[in-house]
Amino acid sequence: MSALFPRAHRHPAPALRKGAGVREGRTIHPWNERHLQCVWFDSALRPATLRTRTGEQVIVEDPGAWNLEAGPDFLGAAIRVEPGGRRMAGDVEVHIHPSDWRAHGHTEDPRYNRVRIHVSYFPGDASPLLPPGAVQLALRDELSALPGFDFGSIDVGAYPFAARGKTTPCGKLLAQWTADEIEAVLDAAGEERLRRKAARFRARMDAVGAEQTLYEEILCALGYKHNKTPFRRLAEAVPLARLREEAQGNPVHAYALLAGVAGLLPDRERAGWSVETRKFIRSLWDFWWKRREQWESRIIPADAWRTAGLRPANHPSRRLMAAAVLFTRHEDPSSRWVRIAREQPETCEAAISRDLQTLDGGYWSRRLSLSGKPQSAAVALIGKSRADEIMVNVLVPYLAAAGATTAFQAGLLDRLAAESDNGIARQTAFALLGADHPPSLYRSGLRRQGLIQIFQDFCLNDRSRCATCEFPALLSAHRA
Repeated sequence: MSALFPRAHRHPAPALRKGAGVREGRTIHPWNERHLQCVWFDSALRPATLRTRTGEQVIVEDPGAWNLEAGPDFLGAAIRVEPGGRRMAGDVEVHIHPSDWRAHGHTEDPRYNRVRIHVSYFPGDASPLLPPGAVQLALRDELSALPGFDFGSIDVGAYPFAARGKTTPCGKLLAQWTADEIEAVLDAAGEERLRRKAARFRARMDAVGAEQTLYEEILCALGYKHNKTPFRRLAEAVPLARLREEAQGNPVHAYALLAGVAGLLPDRERAGWSVETRKFIRSLWDFWWKRREQWESRIIPADAWRTAGLRPANHPSRRLMAAAVLFTRHEDPSSRWVRIAREQPETCEAAISRDLQTLDGGYWSRRLSLSGKPQSAAVALIGKSRADEIMVNVLVPYLAAAGATTAFQAGLLDRLAAESDNGIARQTAFALLGADHPPSLYRSGLRRQGLIQIFQDFCLNDRSRCATCEFPALLSAHRA
């Protein structure tokens, strides 16, 4: 697969450097310590109940302040340990393995003397290394038990990070580089990002099959950043094989099943609904009520979905119709898109993007909500910008994992459209290239991916406000 991303090896960060992935035995996990920090910090991600290594129940009252300086990951946390309600306050350090406490040099570092909570992903005993009285929590089993939890759905860029100066060390260095040299670094980082995604997809395909993998990733992409987790949970609750078996090629039946299990199917009529809306909802219930009992245990609670502040066109209820239409087609999307990539290698991205934008949504083709008026013109279930993002973030790594090599050989990576708006890419470009840089340096989709990868490899792992970031040194070595 590496042959499909020939520039990836030139990314200044080695593929398995800290932040690129976690190796456990022979398995490479596409998440890192930063993901675990997000889980600890965010109550929406953190399991409600945790247990110490000795089996005591732990309730997190306050995860602490995210430390943007050197020292423990979180400062001033508070937990309650049951039975007995013993309250503990102090700092928190997060690691992949319990033994990382020693590996990271914390044993002799006085800044870690107030650590009272040691959080790791994998279980194990680090008590001889930790400050006296510190409790140990392992997240692996609790996270594995959470329906729909997926590290890939965590938007690590949304969590606190250090504010940086106007001119960063890497910015000073890159100011001396030519445009071609900068573009080459961004291309390499972009290919490395897509290569890592492709490796993750390949591992998932080996576990559940190609069609289920694409189904999960498409649903996740339809959820945007706020609803990725419930969409992935839905894809696991209603596997593609069952969806097809129940729907028998009928997209309305597929939609009824998805909406029912998602907990998004209205259970009563609303004032103001049109005759057309009442008829549509009645047709959904005609299908769903006969099956509801057998799916009862899998229904996702309504509060799992974030709908406040969403544009009506992006509401999960509407996005579900895109999935229903896509995955009830006669030709499965996974086979169809691999075939297109092989038969039309020089134009496949445009063809697949059109495929995504021309789904017939039936009732939803001219509706943005159940209570709104019909639109004067059809509104795509998936617009161009979202189709382009799905192409970059899902289809390219999927095609690589599926072995559609001809598209890559025909220059697919250099033709990728840029995502319409990405705050992480803009912020990283400012840090690397300064306030007055020409946006033409990263107009391509691949270079935008490169900016995101540099951010995740370096900026998110640097709490020194650039003072000790290793990226400038790696850039210098890379150029030499």
